[in-house]
Amino acid sequence: MPLYAVIRIRGTVDVPPDIDKTLYLLRLRRRYTASIYHDSLPGLRDMLRTVEAWTTYGEIEERVLEELLRKRGRIVGDRPLTDKWVEENLGLSGLGELAEKLVSSELHYHRLEEKGVKPFFRLHPPRGGFKKSIKRMFRDGGELGYRGSAINELILKML
Repeated sequence: MPLYAVIRIRGTVDVPPDIDKTLYLLRLRRRYTASIYHDSLPGLRDMLRTVEAWTTYGEIEERVLEELLRKRGRIVGDRPLTDKWVEENLGLSGLGELAEKLVSSELHYHRLEEKGVKPFFRLHPPRGGFKKSIKRMFRDGGELGYRGSAINELILKML
């Protein structure tokens, strides 16, 4: 089962109510926020199809996920997610093992919210900017929608 990283690219102005509600449920409430979900979640593909004109998504690799957790993972109180915190509260050896368990579907990141982990990541705009139009689909030469493993390059540019 792939682990999808979903990034909101377009802003909050003139968003239809149904799409705004879906973005809210995906915890993508502002521009340049990301969240990660397993493909096994019921209704996820329909939600992604609904919001693909506002987001981009694809399969995240374990090494990129570990880097994302290390640099942008947060816990309650807006403190960084650290190896020490993961050891004490989740019983894992560190962020590397957490990333491994997330990719292998043993843990779900959005369910760690109960333990105090924020279920989204705040990212920077991409270094060097977007190379294409943010109003066109990725398959048509833009930045929106499904991009497969190319999401990893975008995430690394946004850390």
